[in-house]
Amino acid sequence: MSIQLKQNCKYAMLVPTSMGTRITPENGQPVHSSDKFTLFATSAETNVASIASYLGMPVKVLTTFVKGSPIAQFIKSNLRSRNMDYEGPEVPQGDPWGYRHQINIADSGYGLRGPRVFNDRAGEVGRTLNAKDFDLERIFGEEGVQIVHLSGLIGALSPETTQFCLEVARAAKKHGSRISFDLNHRASFWKGREEQLRKDFTEIASVSDILIGNEEDFQLCFGIEGPEAGGEGLNAKIDGFKGLINRVKETFPNASVFATTLREVISVNEHLWGAIMLEGENWHVVEPRPIKVLDRIGGGDGFVGGMLYGILKQWEAEKWAQFGWATGALATTFLTDYAQPADEEQVWSIWGGNARVKR
Repeated sequence: MSIQLKQNCKYAMLVPTSMGTRITPENGQPVHSSDKFTLFATSAETNVASIASYLGMPVKVLTTFVKGSPIAQFIKSNLRSRNMDYEGPEVPQGDPWGYRHQINIADSGYGLRGPRVFNDRAGEVGRTLNAKDFDLERIFGEEGVQIVHLSGLIGALSPETTQFCLEVARAAKKHGSRISFDLNHRASFWKGREEQLRKDFTEIASVSDILIGNEEDFQLCFGIEGPEAGGEGLNAKIDGFKGLINRVKETFPNASVFATTLREVISVNEHLWGAIMLEGENWHVVEPRPIKVLDRIGGGDGFVGGMLYGILKQWEAEKWAQFGWATGALATTFLTDYAQPADEEQVWSIWGGNARVKR
């Protein structure tokens, strides 16, 4: 099968997001032992969109910025360097205790010392995302978008962002854009809002064409029974994951693509990496294979970005999962949270296991 995409669109992909920064120690050192750090601009949703933008497709980011902030300027420069258009309001900081961009403080880990992430999201300006600040009729009706990618991270960030994602999904559906929804459940975001968020996430999922999540995402967001226990290792769990995806498909029959990644951590720097994708009635399984990891953060987003790129290119479905597996593996070789593919050939070389020098 193929997913029919709206034609004559200005943008191949659109992502609503809350932009922030990641502070990472040098050389894989832990945060508490370091005095040298690198600052990156990041967000899960732009991690996904970077695959398409680096490979030449037009991408748009909907977000918010702190007015006059040097960090906001740093983020804008980064988005431009990633070939992404952006729009969104400039929100006054207010005072020194007002708005700012989120900070993720994260090391990469090494060997048997796993990476640790500390999220500092107090005063996050992205929590103010509101549909009134965007002309959704212009964006979806006049400019046109082929795929809008929504994330549960933004959907659950605040009551305002939940409503924003609902209105983006409704506008996308109205104008014939395809909707991709990665559940990305975070317990701390859902605390005290479980009933309302389940209702709102169910509405978004019911109009989505592509649903992505792991077993916990589907259980915690929708109460769908997870895979049966049993067997050792990832390969033994594949049938259980297929059963879960079938139950998700029964719950959300509008969607035509369902996907999840498979990961087993041998050490920080070596993982088994695989994927399962159902398109229509057809299963596409990438059996877990060992990959070398420089920094694991963003690998799952890299998979989603590569899968969506394959859909946008209108390849046969088997290649969606293969390309996504490879862009996910590629992302783990970067210290940025997003992969920066040089070209399609580089990605297919990873899929083929060809690490020889290219001269």
